[in-house]
Amino acid sequence: MCGIAGFIDPSLKNKEQADALLENMLETIAYRGPDARGKWIEMPVALGHNRLSIIDLSEGGKQPMHFEDYVITFNGEIYNYIEVREELIKKGYQFKSSSDTEVILAAYKEYGESCVNHFIGMWAMVIYTKSSGKLFASRDRFGIKPLYYIQSGDKFYFGSEYKPLKVAPVFSNELNLNQINRGLQLGWITYNDETYFEKIKVLPEGCNLNFLNGKVNVYKYWDIDLNIKSPLSFVEKKTRFSELFSDSIKLHNRSDAEVGGCLSGGLDSSSIACAINKIFPETPFKTFTVYYEGMDAVDERPWVNEVLKQCKNITPYYASPTDDEIASEFKNIVHHADIPIAGSSPISQYFVMKLAGSKKIKVILDGQGSDEYLAGYMHSFYRQIGGLIRNLNVIKALGVLSEHKWQQGFSMTKSADIFAKSILAGMKSEEDLYRMEYKHYFPFLPLNDGDTVSLNTKSGSRLNNFLYQLMFHTSLPHLLHYEDRNSMAFSIESRVPFLDHRLVEFAFSLNDFDKINHGETKYILRKSLSNLLPEKIANRKDKKGFVTPGEVKWLRGPLKFLLDGNFTNLSMLNQQKLNTVINKYKAGDNSQAVFVWRICMLNYWLNQ
Repeated sequence: MCGIAGFIDPSLKNKEQADALLENMLETIAYRGPDARGKWIEMPVALGHNRLSIIDLSEGGKQPMHFEDYVITFNGEIYNYIEVREELIKKGYQFKSSSDTEVILAAYKEYGESCVNHFIGMWAMVIYTKSSGKLFASRDRFGIKPLYYIQSGDKFYFGSEYKPLKVAPVFSNELNLNQINRGLQLGWITYNDETYFEKIKVLPEGCNLNFLNGKVNVYKYWDIDLNIKSPLSFVEKKTRFSELFSDSIKLHNRSDAEVGGCLSGGLDSSSIACAINKIFPETPFKTFTVYYEGMDAVDERPWVNEVLKQCKNITPYYASPTDDEIASEFKNIVHHADIPIAGSSPISQYFVMKLAGSKKIKVILDGQGSDEYLAGYMHSFYRQIGGLIRNLNVIKALGVLSEHKWQQGFSMTKSADIFAKSILAGMKSEEDLYRMEYKHYFPFLPLNDGDTVSLNTKSGSRLNNFLYQLMFHTSLPHLLHYEDRNSMAFSIESRVPFLDHRLVEFAFSLNDFDKINHGETKYILRKSLSNLLPEKIANRKDKKGFVTPGEVKWLRGPLKFLLDGNFTNLSMLNQQKLNTVINKYKAGDNSQAVFVWRICMLNYWLNQ
């Protein structure tokens, strides 16, 4: 895990100028790789690397790394590098180190740009071919690791975050108003290749990029095919899911540094902790949990205790940030986030990572991704029920609604509301639904009916379409952004075992009732891992995200200065409507608390 930066810029006068610029870019993200710094410059090309040593801690793993005609700077991990290296050795390749970086370079020579199809892992990589002058960049299938760039004519700059690009001579601070719109209205902090700045682009997940002769070519090398259907029986599906999950845990535990884990007491993090306990029972495993007490208690420790009863190799650690700590760390949190924080949950995650860092953890396992492809969110029911209604299977739709009502204890009024929303979800595409939400929310900006929200409709069921959009547009990209920034703020590599692409591809081949059945979300996970998980965890029906009291308690307490500030910098917003919403909130109306939070975060971010 590292921070990378670099450029191709023929306008620079000499190597000394290039070196100073590259050093400045790397210094902005020094925390991403505090163990070593490497630079390679051959005018007009400069590649830089801040190293966080995880695999092959020796000098042999330093970057930028050379392999014949190629030079690489790379952020991430190729978990199956041992297997790929063995295949390459059979083809006659020899290796000087035990690092996964050298394996990437050999694979690039052997397979070309399709080498990424051989990898299981997370990555943002840039490879420069000296003889041809071609720069190749790639980002992993889910965008776990970030890669941003600016292209201006024959100049190309890249970096792991906004920060290195903001000190580049090609940067302009012109804002992308469409992205500001999405951030306020929907909470999206990234979208396709767009960022909060017009100049800065993000390489989308599952994409490769080439830069040669002043031209950028971006293309997708991987996608989910929703038409593939598993022929297995449900018993066989359970076995296969369990096998894939276990293999992912084994691969994600490959490290020459200590591995710990986030533990919330929910299904996902508990599954990871229990799997580690079963597969590596003799290995000590530190876990990290955040909680809040008092009137706005958010406390998962009783659920965590169920895991601790079963997993004797776990040493738990807990964080409970005080108001003073939240206020004092706020500036750092926003600095590392790079963007206006769309909700308060990332602040809790920041304190989890801070705690892990204080215990000298360099690698942490987290449960991101499972909710998005296994239908963990409650609004997944709308799509399943709506899909059945659309296919005129009303009796079955009512059966699903009844099971959902029984599991959650909903009233008749709530059930009627779910049924009405389900009909809408069955009749409208995901793009139409998000456009409706976007337009219905507070339209402080002129709404763009073009590409402000544009989601490609996929084939397959209504539920799978919804899950696909969660994975690649509406949910996971934003969670992964915070996952990366909060972990790297403390020089920690965060790994997400549920995002092994083999596991995700298998899950998308399942039918809807493998994911939601008898009123239970994540049905295949619960049944596959029932012998692994504590019974209370496996049967847990309440769904909580990374809940915090922030949008109300913090904004009225330790972060109250955000409300008391001057909002005139938000000139792109309708000031009259803005003041109305802010004043209602100040008067005690919490109905628009999340939106007020986003306004305050945008205002603070712009002022910084």
